[in-house]
Amino acid sequence: MKNITVKTNDAHKRIDSFLQKAFQNLPISLIYKYLRTKKIKVNNKKVKPNYRLAPEDVISLYVKDELLGNSNSECDFKKCPINLDIVFEDDNIMIINKPPGLIVHPDKECKVDSLINRIKNYLYQKGQYNPENELSFAPSLVNRIDRNTSGLVIAAKNSASLAILNEKMKKREINKFYLCIVNGKLKKKSDILKGYLEKNELQNKVYIKNSYQHKASSKTILTSYKVIKELSNYSLLEVHLLTGRTHQIRAHFSHIGHPIIGDGKYGKNSLNKIVGYKYQALCSYKLVFDFKSSAGILEYLNKKEIFIPNEKIWFIQDFYKNLNIN
Repeated sequence: MKNITVKTNDAHKRIDSFLQKAFQNLPISLIYKYLRTKKIKVNNKKVKPNYRLAPEDVISLYVKDELLGNSNSECDFKKCPINLDIVFEDDNIMIINKPPGLIVHPDKECKVDSLINRIKNYLYQKGQYNPENELSFAPSLVNRIDRNTSGLVIAAKNSASLAILNEKMKKREINKFYLCIVNGKLKKKSDILKGYLEKNELQNKVYIKNSYQHKASSKTILTSYKVIKELSNYSLLEVHLLTGRTHQIRAHFSHIGHPIIGDGKYGKNSLNKIVGYKYQALCSYKLVFDFKSSAGILEYLNKKEIFIPNEKIWFIQDFYKNLNIN
């Protein structure tokens, strides 16, 4: 028999979700069975799978020890470097400027060096995170950007902040702005582009159509932009994502004939070779928190703007000084 006392980061979660994450050797079918047969109880009482845990609840598990292990061998984040460009940090969140080339989560080969593992190691070294003291929570990313895109990524330090930010992101109450360099000069110096995006999972690529294709996978996309500067046959744009779909900016500008330079997936290799960029010239450079309803412990973030100055965006200085190719 094993007793667990619920801590703050595990409170308010459904017990079935908590147990599934805390004990990954324990199948969800057995969780439901053991709750039904009182082999798993809370405060010595039978509860339903949708029971919401409260701080200091005591979960009693009359379960074989081998089912209470964890079969997922996570990458050892302690081996990961802690090189981080921290733009903002407090007790609840971190906002990091991710460099191009760094993955946000470990890939299929369980590569150790990822943004989330750097964050975990950083917080571990500060004494703010220890996996031995947590069952179902670990510092988590709220948003993601592609490996070869640079810019701002939000990480939550506790479960309450993670829940709030996930909800605000879902409701589009955190506005994301990007800077990018595209090939050519756009006819309209500002516009809202509309299209329909379809994702090909096998190719890990998306395709943009001008009209709805009556497919379940077809998603409406809206991409707002304005031209900041034009030099030679290139344009520096500020882009505001009105919808947030996979590869939206990269695919949308490629679709209208102005691919992002350095983009090996949606760009043109002939143009990329001329410029010689290793990564796509795309940076998530600004976040604006615009809450329409209460944000609880994160209310202080409302109306706050977090941004990366131009001198820290790898392609901006190059654009003004060197990218003068006809």
